[in-house]
Amino acid sequence: MSMNHIRPWRNIERRKSRQIHVGGLAIGGDSPIAVQTMTNTLTTDIKGTIAQVQAAAEAGADLVRVSVPDEASSKALKEIVTESPVPIVADIHFHYKRGIEAAEAGAACLRINPGNIGDEKRVAEVIKAARDHDCAIRIGVNAGSLEKHLLDKYAEPCPAAMVESGLDHIKILEDHDFHNFKISVKASDVFMSAAAYQQLADATDAPIHLGITEAGGFVSGTIKSAIGLGQLLWMGIGDTLRVSLSADPVEEIKVGFEILKSLGLRHRGVNIISCPSCARQGFDVIKTVEALEERLAHIHTPLSLSIIGCVVNGPGEALMTDVGFTGGGAGSGMVYLAGKASHKMSNEAMVDHIVEEVEKKAAEIDAQVVEEAAVETTAEAK
Repeated sequence: MSMNHIRPWRNIERRKSRQIHVGGLAIGGDSPIAVQTMTNTLTTDIKGTIAQVQAAAEAGADLVRVSVPDEASSKALKEIVTESPVPIVADIHFHYKRGIEAAEAGAACLRINPGNIGDEKRVAEVIKAARDHDCAIRIGVNAGSLEKHLLDKYAEPCPAAMVESGLDHIKILEDHDFHNFKISVKASDVFMSAAAYQQLADATDAPIHLGITEAGGFVSGTIKSAIGLGQLLWMGIGDTLRVSLSADPVEEIKVGFEILKSLGLRHRGVNIISCPSCARQGFDVIKTVEALEERLAHIHTPLSLSIIGCVVNGPGEALMTDVGFTGGGAGSGMVYLAGKASHKMSNEAMVDHIVEEVEKKAAEIDAQVVEEAAVETTAEAK
């Protein structure tokens, strides 16, 4: 993240990790923090899985993980990889041969769990397949499936045991001269996860994948993930992330981006700033925001929109947003453009009008980006 000299309290200094590649996607270094999810269809349902991958990609997913539990899934993976608009991560548990098959099928990354993939000889075979097929590896340590000798040593899952597991498997990869890997140390306990990730960040320069595993349903899981991942990201830790929810994979992507947007680490789509509403509101704020979220979901251009029910905070918030609307009286409110009061608009026509203004602003921003890119290309050519 670039340093903000005007508002230094907004600065986040990211941990210096080395960069790897997952397919054509750069992970780590100064690359944007990648957001991923996982399909929950049967992998053998090729059509359904591809549809879910494409929906996730449309929502902004940089990566999508697909479970490969059996040989039939390995065979299906090849077509899924071919049709996917984003790199596919193959989720491998218990059967190391599935990892080999997934690499052969074109997976961009293999997620292997050190606690259940098998002995070092089997891991070595997976490493060879990954190298032969230009495939990355994610070491995925989970508190719920730590190796027996570590549980015997530490008596229970804990941050130190998780980090030791991860470092042991990093050593195996590096001993085989394999360095295109990232690592995660997930737990469902927020405290354990945060402590493990902090220790891991000090112990390796490998890119780190963040997650609070088995976080729960949409509401509870979102809150746990925002607390756990938010504090780590604020500390500069994390190169990829997944918000694990018992919900539609698209919702995981939305929540992941909202967490990153709140910290200024990624910008995608319309950031709506809205009040919780009260008796002073000049229009129905809650229904208006619901309508705008739905109707502006197609916009990927980063911009800000303030929807405030009255003049207490409305004008102040509008000063900081691209488009704004503040409730007034007599069934109308004030539209703000680029932080300045522009014109009045009736509450009845307000939603349609705001959508038009936001779409117009998004088009202006996109055109400016294209123009700047053209100027830069011309300058480089000279």
